[in-house]
Amino acid sequence: MSTLILVRHGQSTWNQQNKFTGWVDIDLSPQGEDEARAAGQLLASEKDIHIDVLHTSLLTRAIRTANLALDELGRSWIPIRKHWRLNERHYGALQGLDKKDAAKRFGPELVKAWRRSYDVPPPPLEADSPLHPRHDPRYATLAPEVLPSSECLANVVTRILPYWQDHIVADLRAGLTVCVVAHGNSLRALVKHLERISDTDVVSLDIPTGIPRIYQLSTDNLEVLDARYLGDPDAVAAAALQVARQAG
Repeated sequence: MSTLILVRHGQSTWNQQNKFTGWVDIDLSPQGEDEARAAGQLLASEKDIHIDVLHTSLLTRAIRTANLALDELGRSWIPIRKHWRLNERHYGALQGLDKKDAAKRFGPELVKAWRRSYDVPPPPLEADSPLHPRHDPRYATLAPEVLPSSECLANVVTRILPYWQDHIVADLRAGLTVCVVAHGNSLRALVKHLERISDTDVVSLDIPTGIPRIYQLSTDNLEVLDARYLGDPDAVAAAALQVARQAG
């Protein structure tokens, strides 16, 4: 069997403030740092799992979560591969807005559609906005047309699958234990693909912060044989419910 571990980054300062974050590079809150360390401690309790390589995004909150978790594991020396395709979903013009304020401004049903529907993106961010990724040096070498101004979850699936197929799958087929530390929506896209969740059912999928999800995959076709969160099931359910309630 091949082992894959997915971890959503710990709480960021904008998560704490209930803001849409997307591609804005926001750091972890103190609680998020604690969640990252706790993720490492949960993984350390699994004596048969030894991470060989870690994949993460280009955003600080995911990178710091990865580093803090690996410190707890004593495996800060393993390769860490960073790529923009693992970034969070781009929330367009919603980025930086308080989620409850956005619901009051645009209406709760429309904001819910932007947040949770599979194929309805938020209003796009203007290209001259300082928050647009075209102005961020970490994306300077990318073709402008690949940089999003807004994304729905369907766009994230399209964006992330080439990285999954070309890089993560390659590591799994090489017999490596792989950890992916990313974001709520980039991980929802991966989970949708792995678990063959329908476009309709993925709307209700919530991934808690800082709680590792372990997959055992068949070595021949990487079919899911087993999937589970580490830790207390009630705590996992409560953390997922907290994510679901963020829009207010």
